[in-house]
Amino acid sequence: MAKKKEATVEERLRALYDLQLIDSRIDEIRNVRGELPLEVRDLEDEVAGLNIRLDKLVASLEVIDNDIANKKNSIEESKALMKKYGEQQKNVRNNREYNSLSKEIEFQELEIELAEKHIKEFKAQIEQKKEVIGETKERLKERETHLKHKKGELDAILAETEKEEQALIDKSSEYKEQIETRLVAAYTRIRNNVKNGLAVVPIERGASGGSFFTIPPQIQVEIASRKKVITDEHSGRILVDAVLAEEQKEKMEKMFSKL
Repeated sequence: MAKKKEATVEERLRALYDLQLIDSRIDEIRNVRGELPLEVRDLEDEVAGLNIRLDKLVASLEVIDNDIANKKNSIEESKALMKKYGEQQKNVRNNREYNSLSKEIEFQELEIELAEKHIKEFKAQIEQKKEVIGETKERLKERETHLKHKKGELDAILAETEKEEQALIDKSSEYKEQIETRLVAAYTRIRNNVKNGLAVVPIERGASGGSFFTIPPQIQVEIASRKKVITDEHSGRILVDAVLAEEQKEKMEKMFSKL
């Protein structure tokens, strides 16, 4: 297998700046999406949470309805016992038996009163829960509408940019493979540590792009000679001359327009 020809410093600088332009374009596309994916995810979580809450509230209503039915049954049972004890009183042989049955009747009356009190409390709980269910349904409807709107926004942006973004991601990987691992690692480290992800910047008005620190004339000459990779001592960014940057921008713009 033939040995791969080693790239010149200028070729490395051009490749690095091309990679920067590709990654910056990916950043632009993602910035257009902004916080939308997170907003959509949060809204989906909120809608799911509201649905769970609604299900629990409806289930709790069913439990209360069962409790009311049970209390009504116990009232009917108490009434039946009172009738039974009343009939038995007609056939008692002494006062002791009569008083004993009277106490049983009084006890069942108290049971009925207590059951009716519980039914009243359960009905109050139902009204309260129905109010909460109404508010939850209203909130759910509003959140679902908002989610639909945000999803529509996101889907529209994705439809416009997804294909281009994936093509650019593939190009970024392709370009990284063409650059030596050491330089890619340095580029990635700088990109992760600087504002706006700009790891390779051109000289603009005597300073590195996006910086106010002037580059000494001698260093500017060295950068323009493209004989070695030079970094900005203040930001750590890799520096390229304006002419090289302009040439690569034109080249990459043509490539972007075809994606």
